[in-house]
Amino acid sequence: MVNVHDILETITMIQDENLDVRTITMGISLLDCCDPDIDKACEKVYRKITTLAKDLVKTGEDIEKQYGIPIIHKRIAVTPIAMILAPCKGGDPVKFALTLDRAAKDVGVNFIGGYSALVHKGFAAGDVELIESIPRALSATERVCSSVNIGSTKTGINLDAVGMMGRIVKQASELTADRDCIGSAKLVVFCNAPEDNPFMAGAFHGPGEPECVINVGVSGPGVVRAALAKAPDNANITEIAEIVKKTAFKITRMGQLVANEASRRLGVPFGIVDLSLAPTPAIGDSVAYILEEMGLEQCGCHGTTACLALLNDAVKKGGVMASSKVGGLSGAFIPVTEDAGMIAAARAGTLSIEKLEAMTAVCSVGLDMIVIPGDATPEIIAGIIADEAAIGMVNFKTTAVRVIPAIGKKIGDELEFGGLLGSGPVMKIRYQSPAKFIGRGGQIPAPLQSLKN
Repeated sequence: MVNVHDILETITMIQDENLDVRTITMGISLLDCCDPDIDKACEKVYRKITTLAKDLVKTGEDIEKQYGIPIIHKRIAVTPIAMILAPCKGGDPVKFALTLDRAAKDVGVNFIGGYSALVHKGFAAGDVELIESIPRALSATERVCSSVNIGSTKTGINLDAVGMMGRIVKQASELTADRDCIGSAKLVVFCNAPEDNPFMAGAFHGPGEPECVINVGVSGPGVVRAALAKAPDNANITEIAEIVKKTAFKITRMGQLVANEASRRLGVPFGIVDLSLAPTPAIGDSVAYILEEMGLEQCGCHGTTACLALLNDAVKKGGVMASSKVGGLSGAFIPVTEDAGMIAAARAGTLSIEKLEAMTAVCSVGLDMIVIPGDATPEIIAGIIADEAAIGMVNFKTTAVRVIPAIGKKIGDELEFGGLLGSGPVMKIRYQSPAKFIGRGGQIPAPLQSLKN
């Protein structure tokens, strides 16, 4: 039964606490679009996307109007393009990026993800060509996002791919230096990448996924913080965890409603609800502020990792009770430039890359939307990627790196993206070089705990 209190509570969450569905993402398989002729393959890709996703945006808007629930983004994720590129006999991979961008614009979605390669155990046909083209592809498009999976718990870490991605991330910034280095803000390097992630820039439609599917990502940091603000000052940490769990349940039920409705209206199977708390630069809509509401003076101080572990666990427990289909990343995002509290902590010097690395051992994703000095070498960037991938590999979790080398800027300067990508200071890095380590190449072996069969 729905009572007046429940209705009023939901209205307050939406109007005053930034509750929203962050994205409805349609996953589309492009495996049947392969063709030796790259131009024919691109035409098949365009035709399939625009056919299956033609009603996606309108459906999202109709659900918004009917239920009063803001749906911020409508997105598409496709099969990793390296797999579609493999059969092509020559041709520039960027043609696929331009095709994806054109299709995204024509159906009206905000982003399209899947200019991607899965190279955690080595390079297959099409992988190297696609990876080398990523900087040009992201420079030439507006809505295309890219990701590369370089490691997993089962396979270890492809150190050759790590070294390559250090260089690719730097080039992506250099080619878009006139646009606040936006290229590298649309590029994610994964370990243990999920195949059903609805969030950008890391979304792609994995080869184990069905032909077409609807995945939903919810968002509610502001709601969780508001719930904690109402708790008495003497509430113990067990009671705090219970409040987070109950709030996550309510948020996820809303996401489940939207997912089921979108699935029914589009005639496409419902895939998963991603439970991740996705912050924005809006004041109050911040994971960092949740941690501070728990009792920290500022996010990044000692105790932050423990608070984040509690938050992540409680969010998952509440969300799993609310939906039978949970997937994607499902945790707490900590993207620095997209979170008002993280931005403030980084500017104050309380939050460092080293602390963020420790925090990613207990939360979702990894080093996300972190601005670093433009003179960071490709080897230093590769070292950052390797460290984060190692955390994911050893701990059976997804980790990722989305760092933005700010070309021409130094520590303390600011980079401004606008919108949900926000802004943030250039953070301090260590300049001692890992070049010899990265240059060794090869495969970091899978850890012993991967042998679970």
